[in-house]
Amino acid sequence: MTSIGEAVAAAPRTSLKGPRRPPGYRHLHGSDFTWTVAFILPYAAVFLAFAVYPIGYALWMARDPALYATLAADPRYLTSLVNTLLFVAIGVNVKMFLALVLSGFFLRRDWWVKALLFVYMVPWVIASVQAFIAFHWMLIGDAGLVDGVLSALTGIEGPVWFNHRWLAIACNIIAYIWKWMPFWTLIFLAGRTAIPRVLYDAAAIDGATGPRRFIHVTVPMLANLYLLCTLLSVIWTLGDFNTVYFVSAGGPSSASDVLTTLGFHYTFEQANPALGVAAMMSALPALVPIVILLLRKLDSGEVQL
Repeated sequence: MTSIGEAVAAAPRTSLKGPRRPPGYRHLHGSDFTWTVAFILPYAAVFLAFAVYPIGYALWMARDPALYATLAADPRYLTSLVNTLLFVAIGVNVKMFLALVLSGFFLRRDWWVKALLFVYMVPWVIASVQAFIAFHWMLIGDAGLVDGVLSALTGIEGPVWFNHRWLAIACNIIAYIWKWMPFWTLIFLAGRTAIPRVLYDAAAIDGATGPRRFIHVTVPMLANLYLLCTLLSVIWTLGDFNTVYFVSAGGPSSASDVLTTLGFHYTFEQANPALGVAAMMSALPALVPIVILLLRKLDSGEVQL
């Protein structure tokens, strides 16, 4: 009888690292080298123009230490820093966990589950600006859908969602989860389909029920994928501007701003682009270690599928 642990340990995995040199590797000479350069050069030029130059120029604008002293003295910056930590920590972790759980539900073969998956993917398919504007208009008081439904069903008058800091932050996080959870659910759904069926058969022989199969088979097999997706999601969420700007607009009075939206206000409302760039660049001490960790794990082959 094969135990769950032995089956999981014996299951084949495909490393993302790959060989250092693929079979048939050879140096390029003559026309091969010329064609290689001709194909690579346009992409390199675009990368330099739209990635390296803007980032380098932003670092140059934010080089003055006095800018960070000004930020530290501004209560709005400290509030935005806390909001960013809450937005990333709660939003990413809740989104990834729910996506992992729901991926198991959508793995069912029933026709109505497939139809529900199509509906479930709609928020992700819609452009983010339109999706978040629609979410905002659902929460604008009596004219909004949410308060209207509450009033019609229970007779309770809903709150003014964007007049309270914590309600506005909660709305931002919920909108973020609602928008991006379908994408990660699809990723985990694809990961689940790659798990060998023999593992679940061995778990059934050992008498493992649904929750135990999830804990002892699904979680170990998807752990590396989950880690990779979480790191990527943290990186992308730190730079998320659309959610907060189009849902709560940072209200009330910048109380729900995150670093990206606060930098926008500094740049365009106070006409201080250097301070705005400095506000956004202040996230680099948290961002750089995450990127290094991600690259190290990819290079070492620890992140496997």
